[in-house]
Formats: sequence, structure tokens, C-alpha cells
Amino acid sequence: MILVTGGRGAVATELLALLHQAAHPVRVASSTPAELRVPDGVETVTCNLGDPATFPAALYGASAVFLYAEASHIDEFVDTAVAAGVEHVVLLSSASVLGPDAVEDRLAKSHLDVETALLNSPLTATLLRPGSFAGNAGAWAWPVKAGQPVNLPYPGSYTDPIHERDIAEVAFTVLTDPQHRGRHLHLTGPQTLTFTEQIDQLSTVIGRPITVNHVTPEEWKQEMAPYVPASYADALLAYWHSNDGRPTPLTDTVEHLTAHPARSFTTWAQDHAADFGA
Repeated sequence: MILVTGGRGAVATELLALLHQAAHPVRVASSTPAELRVPDGVETVTCNLGDPATFPAALYGASAVFLYAEASHIDEFVDTAVAAGVEHVVLLSSASVLGPDAVEDRLAKSHLDVETALLNSPLTATLLRPGSFAGNAGAWAWPVKAGQPVNLPYPGSYTDPIHERDIAEVAFTVLTDPQHRGRHLHLTGPQTLTFTEQIDQLSTVIGRPITVNHVTPEEWKQEMAPYVPASYADALLAYWHSNDGRPTPLTDTVEHLTAHPARSFTTWAQDHAADFGA
């Protein structure tokens, strides 16, 4: 039995479809399982990674877990998983842990703390470290649909956008093929692109111009204040600043694990064009 946590997430949704199609026994967990849409016959269960009381029922009978990185109660999760007989955890971590200042970076450290707890436990841990999710572009959907400019503090900052389906396919491979257990995998998309280049590709896909409004970091932080805590906003701004005008390194890990090249940002935009009013 494979337990998939964070069942409403984009990666978990894609992973569930792959596991179900391949007839692997799977249970899907969410803090709000009633909101999950799963195939007939797939078990759903409550698992709030911030509430250890929900761990035992979710982990009962599971041999492997796909885990979202939530550090607040990771020690309790590990202890419960070990007691339940779990053998293998595939963690959706972040490439930010590879940075030189990961311990001081709040975003990176939250993933690093989960990695450390797993690696110090009896469990076999496989670490997936994607760079930038292509899905982060979803934050532009509202202004694009409204015909308004997209506000960017660092339009020339490079990222390595990766499609959520590629992450899910890698997760499927390492969950179902024992030879990959215990690996630490840095995942990227096939291209390093500036935000401006991503906007241009998205504009081509939806067939409408998209204007970029270059704002200051402080203006962006104020705009995002209702949605992004200040410490996380500062971490994002620091990351974008560090990559401003600097292409990010790429890996071919997705191709090695899935036997096909990683999907392009244009492919992601085509798959999600309806979100932008196309």
C-alpha cells in the first residue's frame, strides 16, 4: 500500500492517476479528504501534516509514502511511520536545499529539516529536489484573465520550470522500482528561462499580449502580503535576485528516470491555457 499525502496538490493528483492506472494499491491523504476527487475504489483518509493525531490511521498498513515537506511535526510522523511498518518514503523536497545558505533561508530550511529527520531515521528516504515548478506561473492567472499587467520585481530572473507531471512520473518510478530507492534527485525542466521569456511563451499559447510591469521588491512584497508571509516573500525575493540575469543549471534526471525529455514550459502553458482565459 502506497500512501500519497497532500492529495489535493498538483503532483499528488498526477501521481495518483499513474499509480491507479498501474493497479498499485494506493491510499490518498488530505487534511480535507471530502474535497478529494479520486477514482472509484481508491481509499481516502484524513492526514493533516500539522496534526500528529491524524498520522496513525493514515499510515496504518502502508509500506511506502509520498510525502510533502512539512517540518512542524516531522519527528512524530517518522516515529509513527516506523511503528506502522513503513519502509520507504519519497519526499517532495526542493532544490533550494542545495544552496550555500540553505540553513538561513526559511524556505530551504523547512525542506532541509524534513530531509534531515528522514535521513536520520530507520526509513529508506528518496529525495526529490525539483527547482522551480512551472505551476508557479499560475500566480499570473488572475491578472492575465483580467487583462491587467503582471507585476514582477525581477523580470530577468532565471528559473528552471518543471512540469508537475514530470515530477509525478519520477515519483512513480522511484516508488515502484526498488533500484532507485535512497537516491537524492535534483529535478529541473529542460530550459532555463527568465520570467519575461515565460510570459512571452504563455502569451503565444493563449493568443493575447501580456504586459509585464516592473515593480520594486518592496512593492511586490506589499502586494503579496495578504497571501505570502513576509519571511517567505523575503526568501523568494532573495532567490530571484540571485538569479537575475544568471541562467540556472539544468539536469537530465527527468529523462533518465522517465525515458523521455522533461516537458517544456510551453507544454505546461498549453496544458493550463484555460486557467488564463484561453
